[in-house]
Amino acid sequence: MPPPQKPPSERVSPRLLRWQPNMVAVLTAVGPAGLAAVYFYGWRALAVVAVTNAFAFATEYAFTRRRGEPVTSAAFVTGTLLALSLPPAVPFWMCAVGAVVAIGFGKELFGGMGRNVYNPALVGRAFLYVSFPVAITGTWTEPFWGGVGGLTAWAPSADAVTSATLLPILAKGAPIGLSALFWGAMPGSLGETCKAAVLLGGAYLLWRRVAAWEIVASMLGSFAVLTGALRAAGLAGPDPLRAVLAGGILYGAVFMATDPVSANRTRAGKVLYGCVIGTAAVLIREFGNFPEGAMFAILLGNTFGPIIEEALSAWKARRAGGQPA
Repeated sequence: MPPPQKPPSERVSPRLLRWQPNMVAVLTAVGPAGLAAVYFYGWRALAVVAVTNAFAFATEYAFTRRRGEPVTSAAFVTGTLLALSLPPAVPFWMCAVGAVVAIGFGKELFGGMGRNVYNPALVGRAFLYVSFPVAITGTWTEPFWGGVGGLTAWAPSADAVTSATLLPILAKGAPIGLSALFWGAMPGSLGETCKAAVLLGGAYLLWRRVAAWEIVASMLGSFAVLTGALRAAGLAGPDPLRAVLAGGILYGAVFMATDPVSANRTRAGKVLYGCVIGTAAVLIREFGNFPEGAMFAILLGNTFGPIIEEALSAWKARRAGGQPA
C-alpha cells in the first residue's frame, strides 16, 4: 500500500538547482575560451554569456517546476556553449531567443535532461542561423590584439566590423598565418577563435574522462584526411591544418560533438559517429551553401547516431549467429 500523500501545504519544495559533476567539468573546461572571448572582444562577451544563461535557466525552470524537479547545471552548459558560438556583435534579444529555443525545443521537447536527441546549444544556434543569417554570419568583428586586449573595453569600435569571413578567404587560398589562427587574432565567433583556449579545455575534459577521445580523434582525423584528399585533387582550398584551425570545427569537436546525451556510447559507435561528422563537415564546407559545416554536421551526426548503434548491434548479432537485440 503506497504511503499517504502529504497535503500541498506540508510538501517540501524541490531545490531550485542541481549541480552535476560532469556539467561542472564542462563549465570549467570552457572557462579559458570564455576568458579569451573577453580578451579579444571586450566585456560585452561576458554579457552575452550572462543573457543566454539567464534565459536558459528561466526556460528550463518553467518546465521543471511543473514536474517538481530542480533545474540542472546542464542548462548553464547549454547557455554558455551557445553564447560562445555566436558572433561578438550579436544583439542581446537574439541571445535570449536562441537560449529559449535551445532549452525548449532542443531539450524539454524530448522530455528533459538525458532525453534530448540533438545537442541543445546547436539547436538554438541553428535556429538563429537560419532565421537571422545576416546578424549571425553577415558581419564579423576584428578582435583586440596585443597588450591588455579588450580587458579595458566594453566592445570593439564600430569601425572594427567587417563583412569578410575567414573560411571563404581560406577557400580562395589566401595565406593566413598559423599563429594568427591558433591564438585567435582573426574574426570569428566569441569562443571559437582562440584555438589554444579550446585545446586547453579539451585536454581538461579528456583528463576528467568527460569527453570521449574516440569522438574527438575520429571527427578531426576524418575531417583532416578528407580535406587533404580534396586539396590533392584540386577541389579544396586550405590545407588540412589551417582547415582544422579555422572556423568552429575544433570547438565543435571538443564541446559539442562529445555531448554525452546526444553522442554515441559504444566505442565503435563513437568512432563511426565522429567520422560521419568530420566527413559531413568537409562536404558542407566545400560543396554546400554554408561556409561553416561543423554545426549542421554535428546535428546530422546526432540524427544518424542511433542508426549507427542499431546497425552495429545487428552486425554483431549476425556475427554471433543470433538475433539483433
